[in-house]
Amino acid sequence: MRTRSLGWATDLAVLELTGSIVEERQDHVLVRTPANPDFHWGNCLLVTDEQAVDDADRWVAAFESAFPDADWVAVGLARMPADRTGWGRHGVQLEVDDVLAAAEPPRRTAPPTGYVVRELAGLDWEQFVARDVAVNAEGLRYEEVAHERFARARIASQRALVARGAARFVGAFADGRLVAELGIVDCGGTARYQTVATAPEHRGTGLASHLLGVAGAWAAARGCTQWVIVTEATNPAGRVYRRAGFEPVAPIVQAYRMPPRAVGLACPR
Repeated sequence: MRTRSLGWATDLAVLELTGSIVEERQDHVLVRTPANPDFHWGNCLLVTDEQAVDDADRWVAAFESAFPDADWVAVGLARMPADRTGWGRHGVQLEVDDVLAAAEPPRRTAPPTGYVVRELAGLDWEQFVARDVAVNAEGLRYEEVAHERFARARIASQRALVARGAARFVGAFADGRLVAELGIVDCGGTARYQTVATAPEHRGTGLASHLLGVAGAWAAARGCTQWVIVTEATNPAGRVYRRAGFEPVAPIVQAYRMPPRAVGLACPR
């Protein structure tokens, strides 16, 4: 059975909007992002046949054939495999991301005091890059030069979406410093949130809830009728999204092997 969750469907829609090449095959999808070869989940394979997800040998080989220079493995799966041992033999971890959806935009809460909230523009984007690079450095997730290259290419593609009117990125600033941000992309009637993040010292202030509402209202004004957000299953922010009206739908399952130099989690969505 071929299947594609709402999470994967919106992932692919955003990738295509940002210039990735999405090739539909009989039982899988191949994704390439020539403009950002360091983007692991922009250079990946998605198994769409539920009956084929246990065949780790086949899919690891298919990924390595498609991406011979990659030092990672990134394979999306239509469901969690019943037998995980095959993936384990390849050093691949099976991960689950929650997919949350709503039929109404999040309620627009009042902005917390002491912050300026605005659409990202100009040098704000350089602060966006700097925050991403700093988070990676603090967590020692990926080799720093490669991660900064990835972050800059990804943010360049996001800026291009904004310039075309297909996305909006908003941030909250304290004394001129970007401390929280998120984006939203119109995927043709479905709005997909992107890169939701708040600096640790500014969490619990209501910033995330406010930004969700600001971006959601933008999508509603464009005629969107569904709002989608994807987050790690262990992310405490999931509680914030549920309070905002999002409910869980079919999750995303990922088979991922980090590069040898990496010591953290997968590239952020």
